[in-house]
Amino acid sequence: MGIQKAIFPAAIAVFMTACAAAPEAVAQTNDTARTITVNGEGRASAVPDMAVISIGVQSDGDTAAGALRKNSSAMKATIDKLKELGVANKDIQTSGLSVNPRYDYEQNRANPRIIGYVASNTLTVRLRNLDDAGAVIDQTVQSGANSLGGISFVFADPKPLYTAARKDAVKDAKAKAELLTDAAGVDLGRLMTIQDGYARAPSPRPMQARMAMEADASVPLAAGESSVTASITLIYEIK
Repeated sequence: MGIQKAIFPAAIAVFMTACAAAPEAVAQTNDTARTITVNGEGRASAVPDMAVISIGVQSDGDTAAGALRKNSSAMKATIDKLKELGVANKDIQTSGLSVNPRYDYEQNRANPRIIGYVASNTLTVRLRNLDDAGAVIDQTVQSGANSLGGISFVFADPKPLYTAARKDAVKDAKAKAELLTDAAGVDLGRLMTIQDGYARAPSPRPMQARMAMEADASVPLAAGESSVTASITLIYEIK
């Protein structure tokens, strides 16, 4: 019994000592480094070497089957002409196919009657020779295509441009970090984190939505210069 009484006060003393030391340990754990987060944007430009167009055929018919047969015949002629002009199979892709009724709303808007059908077939075509792109579009329209969607001038191999844009984004982010820390009167420390953000290609440009079946000259095209953009996020330590 005497031994137990002697041990119990000693145990209490050890427990109180541990509790007293705990706040100091927690304070050291929560003493995290101060950081600054900056976003950088970069851009790289060059003359495109490829055009991507949306070209198609719209056909009317008294029946759905009739409209589709008429459309299929014109689309086959369009695809044959593209291949004849040197467009590879891999650069021709069907991107839309539909058959929809046409309604007469003049007699009864609440319950219009069907007066025919419209069949539509659309291709996405990559034209790798920009010098001949206008002539290809013109001859394709003459062969059967009667609608054009958008056009975009892109790069067959965009990786070098994206690399340049990302490098430019890093430079932009680093310059922002140096400017902000200098203005705040603190020192910029080591780079802790690099986060790759978005990388955007040129957006498609609209073309004439409906074209006549015949044309007299090649479609004039101007590729100009296109840019790709990139975003980078850097996290630095603040000293």
